[in-house]
Amino acid sequence: MRNILLVVCCIMLTFYTASCSFDYGQSDVSDDSQPDIVMEDVEYVRIRSADPVARFFAERAERYENRQIMELFNFTFEQFGRSGEEVNAFGKAGTASVEIDTGDIRMGQGVRIDVESEDLAIETARLEWRDKDRILSAGEDDEVNIYQPNGTNFTGIGFRADARKRTWEFSGGVSGIFIQDEEEEAGEETAQAEWQDDDETTVE
Repeated sequence: MRNILLVVCCIMLTFYTASCSFDYGQSDVSDDSQPDIVMEDVEYVRIRSADPVARFFAERAERYENRQIMELFNFTFEQFGRSGEEVNAFGKAGTASVEIDTGDIRMGQGVRIDVESEDLAIETARLEWRDKDRILSAGEDDEVNIYQPNGTNFTGIGFRADARKRTWEFSGGVSGIFIQDEEEEAGEETAQAEWQDDDETTVE
């Protein structure tokens, strides 16, 4: 889960752009509905100690100075492993709204995050990252689906992940299948459990 949250919180506000336009027309400067900067085919690579940490792409980015908001459309992101040798997590969303002052991010119109290092995938309609609290959450009534390659899959509502505690939980409506692989002397055995739980479920 910590890797998932690192992907989200790495989104920055400086981009390499294939095209960029500025509107200096006679529009009302107090009109916060018009972007101050519009960028298309955006690519940004974050570098740390000479190694790439994350790469972001967006078909379109709009920056609103008065509101201190950056709106992104049809964007994807990748997070690299140590020394920038390989991608260990990637994801996509239809839209994202980044609050420049706080670092909070709201993703919507379909969100998927795959974390290869943890064999985990998350799919939901929208997710929100609160940077100060280090919390990743979905809407109270939004279903969140979690998958693993071994067949584990479950769905719940009220998804919330705490980056500091490295835990995540559902507030209710949890159902699905959990498969645990166990190695024994005679070979490998698979334990499978199916459950449905309307109470809060927490995983560390």
